[in-house]
Amino acid sequence: MYDTIFLLVKATIQTTHKTAHEAITEIQQRATCTITDTKKVKIKELKFMDYKLKV
Repeated sequence: MYDTIFLLVKATIQTTHKTAHEAITEIQQRATCTITDTKKVKIKELKFMDYKLKV
C-alpha cells in the first residue's frame, strides 16, 4: 500500500530576525531531517513542505 502522511515538527526558536517569516525562510533553506525505514514501513520520498506566511 502507498500513502501520503504528514508529520508535523514543533520547533521553539530564538532569533535576531525582525520577522518570523525571515526565520522560517532560513530554517526551510537549511534544515535537515532523518526519518528511517522500519520493518514494516519503507520511506519512498521525504521533503520539506514550504510554509507560507501572510506578510
